Amino acid sequence: MAPLTPEQLRRVERVESVIRLAAPALNLVLAVGERISKLVEPEDHEYYPPRARGEAAKAPAPSAGNGAGLRAE
Repeated sequence: MAPLTPEQLRRVERVESVIRLAAPALNLVLAVGERISKLVEPEDHEYYPPRARGEAAKAPAPSAGNGAGLRAE
């Protein structure tokens, strides 16, 4: 990759500084959204926790009714 020009370096620094300044506000928006979603629907019935690596081989095969395994080949 070619070295960045001075103008490109300035632009990278500006973008990174904007991201650093916006990060706390964006984190707050995410936290508020999470709280609101838990108030509206305390239990997510569609949530499936991720499986550990060892469980993948032990898991039952997906049924044809849920759309899993349907691939265009």
